[in-house]
Amino acid sequence: MPANFTGLTACALAVLLLPTLAWAQSDGDAARPQKHFTLENPAGLTGADAEATYARLKRDLVAAYGLSGEPYTQRYAEWRRYNTVPYRSSQHGERFINNYANDAASRYGLFENSGPMPVGAILAKDSFAVTEVGDVFSGPLFVMEKMQPGFNPESADWRYTMIMPDGSLLGTTNGIGSESVEFCVTCHALARAANDHMFYVPVPLRVPGPD
Repeated sequence: MPANFTGLTACALAVLLLPTLAWAQSDGDAARPQKHFTLENPAGLTGADAEATYARLKRDLVAAYGLSGEPYTQRYAEWRRYNTVPYRSSQHGERFINNYANDAASRYGLFENSGPMPVGAILAKDSFAVTEVGDVFSGPLFVMEKMQPGFNPESADWRYTMIMPDGSLLGTTNGIGSESVEFCVTCHALARAANDHMFYVPVPLRVPGPD
């Protein structure tokens, strides 16, 4: 059993307890929780099925996260995606996630050989959940942004931000609700220092970067 197994499990449980919502826009409403749709045979969900599900959700996800007012929420989906299809992440509460990176973080595509990220690098993971009976719900947007040296040594100067699927801000490192994203710092600290506190896309699903 890996030495960091217990820590990763605790982190996954912390994320799993976060509320998972979907949203639907209606006349005069900003956003309200609602189930998007139901899938048949969720236990047999393939990579292609996950990609098709994401295609149905993506526009709504971007619009909902955008209610937060954070500028990158309207841009992240145009950045390079480093996974071929959405995949379940135990560190993110068994939600399906996608890994996006801005131009400053293009070396992320070298994965274990990427080295430390430069200031301004942003990694964004949008997410959705599929229940055992096939109900599909939007999940949070998980963001990590490399800040100036000295911003937060504990997190290797990464600022972690989590935006909920109704556009509300759960928390951001050294800012509003900082304690609510402390588990992000703890989990990512389990990654080797040589990896600059980053985890990577599973090998079979990787899309190499341009560098």
